[in-house]
Amino acid sequence: MMFPMRVLPLAAGLLLAGCTGPMTTPEPEPAPPPPRVEEGGDCGAERVQDRVGRTWSEALGAAIREESGAADLRAIRPDTAVTLDYRGDRLNVHLDETDTITAIDCG
Repeated sequence: MMFPMRVLPLAAGLLLAGCTGPMTTPEPEPAPPPPRVEEGGDCGAERVQDRVGRTWSEALGAAIREESGAADLRAIRPDTAVTLDYRGDRLNVHLDETDTITAIDCG
């Protein structure tokens, strides 16, 4: 059985249409990181760097916050979820598994 000549272009078009992949939209570029305040920032981290290596306590935290002049302080232990919003007036005190202060920075 022969196909009529006018059916061939239609069949060819359908075959070619099946060769194209699904339409995809390009992945959006990741958002740029938040602007960082220069080392120490305005949270006063540079004034309390001598506390790195000491054992954390609530009393020590209160003294660090007061001496730094930070509006807020958060102690960050390993495997603790924290927000990624940057606040230059917030002091981050990073602790290890034994509650030893490993770093102090703004954030």
